[in-house]
Amino acid sequence: MASVHKTLDVKGLTCPLPVLKAKKAMKDVPAGGMLEVLSTDPGAVEDFEVFCKTTGATLVEQSEMGGFFRFVLKNTG
Repeated sequence: MASVHKTLDVKGLTCPLPVLKAKKAMKDVPAGGMLEVLSTDPGAVEDFEVFCKTTGATLVEQSEMGGFFRFVLKNTG
């Protein structure tokens, strides 16, 4: 499991809020750092794949557990 610098809990929010909040939170993560995002929105799976392609972030981990999705994004900036 990757070492996380910041956790963003966006459970209960739907598209596009999880991605918008992640973009803002990523500004507080140092280059090479990891942002963990917890979401209940099934659309977030595709949204974060697109997010990584458009921002240059790397999707390090993705899993589903206990009714929510967990994403670990690496700030490559």
